[in-house]
Amino acid sequence: MNQQIEKFQLRNWELVSVNPNNRNWVWSDYFNYWAVSIQSVIGFSLIASFYLLYDLNSIIVLSGCLIAVFLVFILTNIIGKTSQSTGLPFPVILRLSMGLNGARYIGMLRALVGIFMFGIQTFFISKSLGYLFRILLYQIDNQILTNEYLLIFFFGLNPLDWFSLFITLLFQLFLFTKGPETNRIFLKFSAFFIYFGLIVFFIIIISENYNELINSLLISTNLENAISKKNILPLFYITGTMFAYFSILIVSYGDFSRYAKNNKEMQLGNFTLIFNLIIFSFFAILLTLGSDIILTKNSISIERLLTNPNDIIAKFNNSFLTVFSLVFILISMISTNLIANYIPSQNALINFLPNSLSIRKASYVVIFLGLVVGGFWLSIFNQPSIILIFDNLSAFFGPIFGIIIADYYYVKKQKINHKELFYPKENSEYIYSSGWNHKAIFSLIIGFIFSASTIWNVNLSALESFGWIIGALISFILYMLLIKK
Repeated sequence: MNQQIEKFQLRNWELVSVNPNNRNWVWSDYFNYWAVSIQSVIGFSLIASFYLLYDLNSIIVLSGCLIAVFLVFILTNIIGKTSQSTGLPFPVILRLSMGLNGARYIGMLRALVGIFMFGIQTFFISKSLGYLFRILLYQIDNQILTNEYLLIFFFGLNPLDWFSLFITLLFQLFLFTKGPETNRIFLKFSAFFIYFGLIVFFIIIISENYNELINSLLISTNLENAISKKNILPLFYITGTMFAYFSILIVSYGDFSRYAKNNKEMQLGNFTLIFNLIIFSFFAILLTLGSDIILTKNSISIERLLTNPNDIIAKFNNSFLTVFSLVFILISMISTNLIANYIPSQNALINFLPNSLSIRKASYVVIFLGLVVGGFWLSIFNQPSIILIFDNLSAFFGPIFGIIIADYYYVKKQKINHKELFYPKENSEYIYSSGWNHKAIFSLIIGFIFSASTIWNVNLSALESFGWIIGALISFILYMLLIKK
């Protein structure tokens, strides 16, 4: 037992409760957090596609999006309080219900998915950076890109691609290891910088194409028959898809809610997700329609309405506009990578080896593995079977959420012994059975089966977007039943 306890002696201070003086996040900081979460290429394409490509009633689209973000608002408030009230990150909160050993390994599921997604996101960031390098080199010498050395490919990437990837990783390492206060400032800069860019693009488009844009918007906006049976399934689909987009942020939201000044500030900040959705939807729709109008005026033919910012930029063939746009895309992708992938992975790694890893050592692990995933994304990891593995790992997140909530609110009654989370005694409840809470693990596995079944069974594919919620409910109910025995 002494050896078991020794494993969990805290050797660094990254996981302990945040000093009250450093709990300085207010509602505006969470506004920035949620702005960053939605200000991505995927978020832009997803929202624009809902409104413009599927010929759906606009009220139904907006309603589905609002229902989804309201669910996110409720769930992040619930799990956010566990860390806000204690100052502890997600992996340490996990020790309460899973046990000291269980939390190490279950928390690593979040790290594995986070690192994989970090590598993929880094790859696409490096591709955007590579485009900027190519534009610069072309301006210097329009023949330099045809150099034979730049035409040598190693695992699908040429030397310039590899250089861009290394620069991207080093920049993220430099930026992300500055500490939580720097992260807070960067999120603020990113959120307002991207909105500034969207406003600039909007002004450029609407100043010359006001009448055409309004007419196009009216044609694309369908407000008829909002209340109809045929709209039930589209509403269900939109709600599920939008919720799935945000779901990866929910389970580890405590990594950021721990810095909240108080619970009220956190809840108010979370509520701004709704405003961010409305604001970003407005820009996504108008910029997509406006770009289509400009392309048509310039006699640039397109087969379909473009909703991906990268596709839109490529069609304009304007170096200044391309550089301007790529800078905004780079900032948005880097900030999203920070909150969705890097910080959760870093904390989970430190929790796995609390005696060995510091914040910088954990950062090196994330960066190295991100290099592996990003460098070999095209040649090895961009395979349906590999992506399916990580989709299945993500199916654990809903059940983890359900167990944490059941244990913290209904079993522990929101009471935590901070000292025993790091320096447990022999009779500590957090040790359970050799560091594992078997009831929680059993509930987790059953919840995972229900959640992942929406991926495995084609007959349940319509429920896949709700797999997170299904798994959370099953694990919550089962854990409560097992605890009562």
